[in-house]
Order: sequence, then structure tokens, then C-alpha cells
Amino acid sequence: MKKGLLSILPLVLLIASCGSGGSDKQQAKSDTSMKNSQQVKLITVDPGHFHAALVQKSMYEQVSPDVHVYAPDGPDIVQHLNRINGYNTRQSDPTSWNEIVYKGDDFFEKMLQEKSGNVVVLSGNNRKKAEYITRSIGAGLNVLADKPMIISADDFKELEDAFTLAREKNVLLYDIMTERFEVTTTLQKLLSMNTEVFGTLVKGSKDDPAVTKVSVHHFAKVVSGSPLIRPAWFFDVEQQGEGLVDITTHLVDMVQWECFPEQVLSPSVINIVDARRWPTFISGEEFKGVTGIDGYPDYLKKDLKDGKLNVYSNGEMIYQIKGVFVKVSVEWKYQAPRGGGDTHYSVMRGTQCDIAIKQGPEEKYLPTLYLESIKGIKAEDFRVKLVKALASLPYDSLTVEKAGANSFKINVPVKYRVSHEDHFAQVTSKYLEYLKEGKLPEWEVPGMITKYYTTTSALRMAKDQ
Repeated sequence: MKKGLLSILPLVLLIASCGSGGSDKQQAKSDTSMKNSQQVKLITVDPGHFHAALVQKSMYEQVSPDVHVYAPDGPDIVQHLNRINGYNTRQSDPTSWNEIVYKGDDFFEKMLQEKSGNVVVLSGNNRKKAEYITRSIGAGLNVLADKPMIISADDFKELEDAFTLAREKNVLLYDIMTERFEVTTTLQKLLSMNTEVFGTLVKGSKDDPAVTKVSVHHFAKVVSGSPLIRPAWFFDVEQQGEGLVDITTHLVDMVQWECFPEQVLSPSVINIVDARRWPTFISGEEFKGVTGIDGYPDYLKKDLKDGKLNVYSNGEMIYQIKGVFVKVSVEWKYQAPRGGGDTHYSVMRGTQCDIAIKQGPEEKYLPTLYLESIKGIKAEDFRVKLVKALASLPYDSLTVEKAGANSFKINVPVKYRVSHEDHFAQVTSKYLEYLKEGKLPEWEVPGMITKYYTTTSALRMAKDQ
């Protein structure tokens, strides 16, 4: 095995090296506490998902440019390093990451042995994520984990215990919730807290929920300017997770974050009413189009039917949270329509109006905020209240446009439009603040526990039906 440093190199020379100790031991005993503004040192573990690279699309003042990477050999690590190299060599605002790479089947044990940093970044194959989280925390390391932290109700108790252990070890376990930073989602939350405009959230019913969130995603997409090559295991729900426990993590998080801001929640407030799941059918040609692989690996053959791969990436759940009825739905398609991409639909129903986010062809696939179904007040009088409410928010230049006889659209300036990729820097920056403070807000950990109870319980119900 060879050992070396990977910095700004041509793509053809991006070859991961193996570590063997030596001078690395001088860095192995990093203090995991950030309370005294000590430098954060990232450790990236088995970065099989492109979200791992997006954490490093930007540089951070508190974070060392040296990032230790531990992974098995294979295409996943090569693609990750190529993405980092792309950020390092881009013309506009290039990064300066120095990837110090260990490749080997014992990558995780090596990481625990060397402890070459103080924050473990997990974004990849989800099958062992619960174990990686628990053992990293047990070693006294902070963990920033991509969603989902767990993909099965069988792992829920281990996740609960991991949060308890994190408190005992004085380290922070946190998941990457990018959608909190999408401007229309933030505005939806803030306006729903204004009783003059929104009133209060209705309770709804199973057939007419108070809150609905629908997300549509696509297997074929472009990331950081290049077509995304997905690993074959991404199509195995036993490794990636089904739709009900994957993308729905974001949707359930937004329900809690918007409807019950900064409230301490627990699984006792959740009642799963109904849940279902269904597959997306992927042909061999489509599979090759996004993986570059001819034929299906053996572990996917269990999911073949009539020559197509049945990927249970779709799901819908109806549940109650503190008595409020919610419907959450996720659907995966192969490819977006021309000019489109992943989309998000959200509506919160209030006693004064409904607040909706739409992202369809009429919006040119740009998330757009509407206030609809205005109740008990003339449209012009409502507009006056809305303009006043917008003026009180920490955004300038928001304008109101009539969108129908009983609805208005909020126009958001371009300066507040941040891409999904750039949301990762915002989440990471917030996490760095928490590390410096040495604690998470008191509602965050109970919220994460409740969120994963909701998603895994819904999947269990859907599979039992």
C-alpha cells in the first residue's frame, strides 16, 4: 500500500492512497470539543453519495483544509475525489481542500484507530449508517450525517441510544436538513406564525389533511455541472432505503420545523394513520444510463420483474402529530421533463388562508410561494395585511402579486435564491456554530428522534399491509 496526499491534481492523477500510520499519529488525538474555537478537522467515511462532496463545495474559516478520507477501494471513492478536485480547480472561487486518503476493507477500523479529525461526515450506503454513527460517537467523535440516519425500525433503538451516548461523550450528532434553508420554505414558516395573515393551523382530517408535502425526485440528474453517476447499490432499498424513510426525512422534518417551531417533541405525539409504498420500474438501459454498468449486480436480481428493476422508492404516509393530520408523499421518476428538475409541493391550511409552495411548469420549476383560499376578508384588505407582514420579516424587496380572485403570489428577489447544492454550506455553517457553542438547541435532538420514529414506523406499516 502507498500513502500520499491528494490536493489539486488533474483528474487522471486522482488516485486514492492507503495510510499506514506514521506521522498521521501526530494528528490522531484531536480534541473533539469546539467550545474554545479549536479548528474543526473533517473525517469523511465511505462517501458513496454525492452529498458528501457537497459539504465541501465551500470552504469554512473554522475548518482545516486537510480532510482525512477512509473508504473501500472502488468507483465511489474515485467519484468523490473527482468532485472535490472539481471544486478545487473551478475558475470561480476555487476551494483548497487537501484530501488525505486511506483505502482498504478495514477503512472504518482504521478511522477509529487514527482519529485524525474531530467531525465524521457520513453520506453513503445507509445499511451500516446506524453502526457507523454509534461507533464514531463511542470513539468521542462528532458526527454530521446525511439523511437518513436510519432506514429501518429495527435500528430506531440504536439511534436513540446514540443520542444518549453523544450527550455522555459531549459530542454532537446532527443530520443534514438542507430544505430548512430554501427561502420559500422559510417564508412559509414565518408567515404561518403570523396570526393576522394565517390565523392558526387547522387540525384537518385523514381525507383533508392540514399539511401536505409532496416531493418528486429523479434518478438521472446533473450535479455540480456534470451528469450524476449513481452507484448501483443506490437502487437497492436494503442499502439506500425505501422512499418512505429516505426523502420523507426532509418532509417530516419540515412539518415539525414549520408547524411546531422550537417545540420539544416526542414519539408519543405521533399516530401513523396510513402508509403505502410502490415501485419505480427501471429498465436495463436506464440503469446503465445513470450507473454506467451493463446488467444488474446479483444483489439487485431479487428486485427484477419482467426484465425491469422494481425500486420501492415511492411512498405516502398519513399521520397525526399533536392531533394535526399530515400527508407526506415522495415519488421517484427516471428523468425530469425538459427544463425541470426535482420538485416540491407544500401546503399549510390555516383559519385565515392556505400557504402553498408550488414548483411546476407554471412556476418554471422555481419554488414559488402563494397565499390562497383567503377566508372572511376582502382580497384587498388581506393584501394590506400581507404587505405589512412581509415588511416585518428579515427580507427586503419582497413583493405581492395578485394570482387569482382569492390568492396572491410572493415575488422573491434573486439574491435570496440559493441552490440546493449551496444549502449544504448553510447547514454545515449552522452545525459549526453548534460545535462552537458545544450544544444543539434543546428541541433538535427530540425532534430528530421523533422524525425517525415517524418515517420508520410508516415504512413498517406500509410493508405489513
